[in-house]
Amino acid sequence: MVVAMGIILATASAAIGAAWGHGQSTDNVGAPARVAAVQPVRLPTDGAMVQLLAEHRCLSEALYYEARGESADGKKAVAEVVFHRMNHGRYGHSICAVVYEGASRPGCQFSFTCNGDLTRNKEPEAWRDAEKLAARILTGEVRLKNSTGGATNYHAISVNPDWAETLERTTQIGNHIFYRGFPRTRAS
Repeated sequence: MVVAMGIILATASAAIGAAWGHGQSTDNVGAPARVAAVQPVRLPTDGAMVQLLAEHRCLSEALYYEARGESADGKKAVAEVVFHRMNHGRYGHSICAVVYEGASRPGCQFSFTCNGDLTRNKEPEAWRDAEKLAARILTGEVRLKNSTGGATNYHAISVNPDWAETLERTTQIGNHIFYRGFPRTRAS
């Protein structure tokens, strides 16, 4: 049952994302006559289902853009940060609110939301993997185990942000260093 729900989530999210992302109709325009009996994809109108699919897409995007080159543990660690932020409430009360916090201004919380990455083509296999893992997390098939020690922030090992020294470092997983706490302005 959980696996089936995960597949449905990933498939529906992909179909909706394709329809929204390309502005194309979901009708079978141009389909051969022998396939005309196939029903077009219907976008959900139920508010809860629309919200669930949006949450799945936002988590998939975070996993893809922030951790596609990481191990499964690295990807789950990024998901943990999203959930820690959401559960804290300071960063938003939904996955999408957390992921897209500050996306309209410099200094966004997740760099892919404001640096142009969203306009680039995705690697199909890596995107499908991100969608599957997001679905498995959302359905409870994959449980997050707090491997980040309650982290609400992280950065790649290739950068050294000034906020890092104002937080408590919890761990390093793959190419990311994780922190707990809230960034403070350093005293001069």
